[in-house]
Amino acid sequence: MDYQVIWFILITVLFTGFFFLEGFDYGVGMLAPFVSKREEDRSLILRTIGPVWDGNEVWMITAGGALFAAFPHVYATMFSTFYMALFLMLVALILRGVAFELRTKEKCPCWQKLWDAAIFIGSIVPAFLWGVAVTDLAAGLPIGENMVYQGNFLNLLSPYSICGGMVFVLVFAYHGASFLQLRLADKGLLYRIQDLGKCAGSLAAIAYVLYLILTWQNTDLLARPCAMGLFIATAVFFLLSLFLFMKTPGKYSFVLGSLAIASVTLGFFAGMFPRLMVSSLSPDWSLTITNASSTEYTLSIMTVAAFVLVPVVLVYQIWTYYIFRKRITTSDVSHY
Repeated sequence: MDYQVIWFILITVLFTGFFFLEGFDYGVGMLAPFVSKREEDRSLILRTIGPVWDGNEVWMITAGGALFAAFPHVYATMFSTFYMALFLMLVALILRGVAFELRTKEKCPCWQKLWDAAIFIGSIVPAFLWGVAVTDLAAGLPIGENMVYQGNFLNLLSPYSICGGMVFVLVFAYHGASFLQLRLADKGLLYRIQDLGKCAGSLAAIAYVLYLILTWQNTDLLARPCAMGLFIATAVFFLLSLFLFMKTPGKYSFVLGSLAIASVTLGFFAGMFPRLMVSSLSPDWSLTITNASSTEYTLSIMTVAAFVLVPVVLVYQIWTYYIFRKRITTSDVSHY
């Protein structure tokens, strides 16, 4: 197997892990203001992701670093193409990270509401922008022969990409509700979260159907049998998860929802292979694992480092989730 293919697979795995883990983080942040107006309840909800949210974001940093090292031309073109979107995402993530630390520094209700709003904005904005970016990558962007983006920020927004952003927001909101059903012990909160999860999940299912129709019209992803199978599997997993969530929400609905996120991510990369960025100006100008990769020697060194260090990171993160596996009660909110 070529090193370029190995690194395409590794980047696929990293983004799959990121959307799975950070997805419920974003979902919890989006749902918190709507579950309860009581400060104690919101602190309880945010406590569920308190020990892990920053570790989940490491997957995004690692994926970006891997992209930079393995496919530097893609990194350069992508980060210049989505410069404004990434700037807005970075601002939102900084506000979100700061809000987790500052929201309990003062007991003033206005102070706490301010930082709760920052957590909400810092969750919904990145989720929406990730959906827009992923959709644009599949639909194609005006990239020239010299691998330079020839459009502007408004070229990134279309009915298709906006639909993709909404799908991400709704799926992550549902994913967050499924996660909270596993982590909270308060029955009253769980009932309200279930209602919000049903609403978000139902809207996500409808939006996903529309997204598949637009994907068929605007891309060639569904023309590839492997990608088509994974997109169909996504719909099956999600509908089963939503059905169980409406009946008896728990670990099975969460696992099936997680499988839906994983399968749609895998389907996207399977449909893109061997491309990483599609040029709408000419198929020959698309960035692929061949014309955008680092040298063979660089990739060989990176491969050895990755196979040594990635398992260590995985073991550490699994251990972290094992330590914080118990349901959160009102006695656990002293820091949030």
